[in-house]
Amino acid sequence: MKILSFDGALGEFELTLLDGERSLATRSVGAKRALEAGLRALAEILDEAKLAPQALDRLAVGLGPGGFTGLRIALAYAKALAFAWQLPLVGISSFDTLSFGETGSPQLAVVAGRPGVISARLRSASSEARASGPIAEVLAELLPTPLPGVLAVVGAPEGVLAALAERGQSVNPNPSPTHPSLAIAHLARIAQPAASPHALVADYGEAPAAKIAARA
Repeated sequence: MKILSFDGALGEFELTLLDGERSLATRSVGAKRALEAGLRALAEILDEAKLAPQALDRLAVGLGPGGFTGLRIALAYAKALAFAWQLPLVGISSFDTLSFGETGSPQLAVVAGRPGVISARLRSASSEARASGPIAEVLAELLPTPLPGVLAVVGAPEGVLAALAERGQSVNPNPSPTHPSLAIAHLARIAQPAASPHALVADYGEAPAAKIAARA
């Protein structure tokens, strides 16, 4: 299965072309340059792999939470191309992207937003919960008391790890994927495509800036 994936939520605006389990090419540009450079990166990645759009089986895109500008542009590109090329489109959560290949449980996946603000998902074998907002509030909601044993943590910046340590939580921090779009492509091999590209919506995650300011 040949999959072209997009991500703009977790840093760079990035594309990966995957054929089965083999990565054929990856391109990335700064999220703020995605509107100008995105189409060129798309043309380059198809040219490098010597593939026409008609050879693709599906498209995939990161849905967030994550950076507002890059996420919005990546989703717009993916939707437009899915319609233009008549290809199924798969949406993948940033939490699943960060957790790709990590098997520890319970697991906390963290997407950093504006300074001091995060979106996080706590998942165990039997439950799942998520929250967004200031670091202290999110951790208090998801982890009101330390969990027994070791908590696997993915994507967390140093501020979150320090806050977890202050709360007495033992953690095993794991690195984020080097190329989020590659993780998205792998996840899209087994995920169900959306009934329509219109059905996919961005998950911006964090509380609105006005709400955060009101709490301060």
